[in-house]
Amino acid sequence: MEEFVCSWHSVKFFTVIARIIASIFMEGISLFLMRLIYLVRHLVKVEVRPNLVLNAEKELGIVAGLQDRVAQVYGGLVYMDFSKENMEKSGHGIYIPMDISLLPPLYLIYAENPSDSGKVHSTVRQRWLNGDKFIITSMDEVANIPLEGREALLEKDYAKLAKLMNRNFDLRRSMFGDECLGALNIEMVEVARRVGAASKFTGSGGAVVAFCPDGPLQAKLLEDECRRAGFILKPIQVVPSRLNDVNLNTLKN
Repeated sequence: MEEFVCSWHSVKFFTVIARIIASIFMEGISLFLMRLIYLVRHLVKVEVRPNLVLNAEKELGIVAGLQDRVAQVYGGLVYMDFSKENMEKSGHGIYIPMDISLLPPLYLIYAENPSDSGKVHSTVRQRWLNGDKFIITSMDEVANIPLEGREALLEKDYAKLAKLMNRNFDLRRSMFGDECLGALNIEMVEVARRVGAASKFTGSGGAVVAFCPDGPLQAKLLEDECRRAGFILKPIQVVPSRLNDVNLNTLKN
């Protein structure tokens, strides 16, 4: 039996179709659930939806975090606060949509044929659970960066934003170590820094987001440096918020 629960509502159904089998029947169930969600979406608060997605992935054995789920639900530019106090009080983080026009031009750096993604198992989570003071203080500093980043964007202090981007990566590197992060991932960051651009991972690695505080000429230098290093550089186009009036009304309730 499968059960989907949302606040005081739930949907239960039985199936003998194996999860790993793709079939027209499973597609039909998916379409039914999508239609059902469309009909009751005004009852499901936007803040709760990332948790629903994450819970479904956990139930399927997929290891994931809330950040990507929030981005998928909200779209656009979002400030996220996952503080323990808020999570325990409301069961979800505080998510504040922001105007994407606040962002300066950003660039994506990636390797067309990545061969090194940092395959060494990380011990950071276990060290945090064990009360490692260095990991805990570093994580606390990482958690403060989004708040400072939001302030920098609102004030259009892009020099500060560049420093925060670099600090984010430096903290990650100090906690995880070069062997875990992978030489290729680190080189993408270093390529940007060689021309004075700010850079950090887009997530856990595999690509880097870069910002050229000195403008187009610096961006051209970055493009040339990426080409020499064998990396691809693309301007980032941020997708506007996915929230419509129905979604926004759930934020007010």
